[in-house]
Amino acid sequence: MFNLKVEFYLKIIFLFSFVALIFAFFIEYILGHQPCNLCLIERIPYILSIIIIMAIFLIKKNQKFLVMLLILTFIFSFTISFYHFGIEQGFFQESSVCGVKNLTEIITKEDLLKQLSEKTISCRDVTFRIFGLSLTSINIGISLLFIVTLLIIFKKI
Repeated sequence: MFNLKVEFYLKIIFLFSFVALIFAFFIEYILGHQPCNLCLIERIPYILSIIIIMAIFLIKKNQKFLVMLLILTFIFSFTISFYHFGIEQGFFQESSVCGVKNLTEIITKEDLLKQLSEKTISCRDVTFRIFGLSLTSINIGISLLFIVTLLIIFKKI
């Protein structure tokens, strides 16, 4: 079973993940800043972390495995954010992920013409900053912090 300090840090990560998602939706739907495809992918680890942390507290079994899964989730978050930051800074070329709309739908020629007339959001463009930092660069720091914290938690359990 976890001690109070471990539970506290997991609750902080849970709360932060929840607030980060709310904030991302606020920026998108209330402030009107459209995210690129990589920005949308960067939300996935936060959704997964909420689910995994709920599983840790509700199931109370396989906690070491679930914490390892959480570590891998934030390693993925760091990797995607680092790649996105590299695109923003011009270190990497934009991949096809940045331009793809939705490959799961069948596209008619009218839909294709509509998509071509819409302004697509480039992964290079930073439309929202906090204290001069893009959300991607902030996500890099948060992911690293969570990875280190979770590695410490993993050693304790």
